[in-house]
Amino acid sequence: MTDRSRFTFFHTHRVRWAEVDAQAIVFNANYFVLVDYAVSEYFRALDMMWDRTKALGFDFFTVNANCNFRSPAVLDDLIEIGFRCARFGSSSVVYEFAIYRGDELLADGSMTYVCADIKTRRPIPLPDVYTNRITAFEKTPVLSKQAA
Repeated sequence: MTDRSRFTFFHTHRVRWAEVDAQAIVFNANYFVLVDYAVSEYFRALDMMWDRTKALGFDFFTVNANCNFRSPAVLDDLIEIGFRCARFGSSSVVYEFAIYRGDELLADGSMTYVCADIKTRRPIPLPDVYTNRITAFEKTPVLSKQAA
């Protein structure tokens, strides 16, 4: 189980009709859509939205995503999506997420992104401007490749 206190950032979302299936529960693939809302708001809070990273010459590509479904979110639930940076590699970064309804954990998982040169789309080392911003923001220390 993922501890809420590990997260600095939460995004609140009300489950909409378009996100549920015939059982009125969130369709499994839509959990990643919900997390994507949190991803955008996390980077907005960091002032590191995609247009800024691209202007600095780098971008990120998802290489892995997983989700553990614990309990279903249902139509009209008010949920909170915790999102945090968990680990820096040399060119990759691992994020963790958890979705809660109140104190109940509904889903959790991780996403791995690789940093790439904007022109070549080839992996590059994580830029200091990026890692420094995240390290200053997160209340739970981010592991690095050296510490992992």
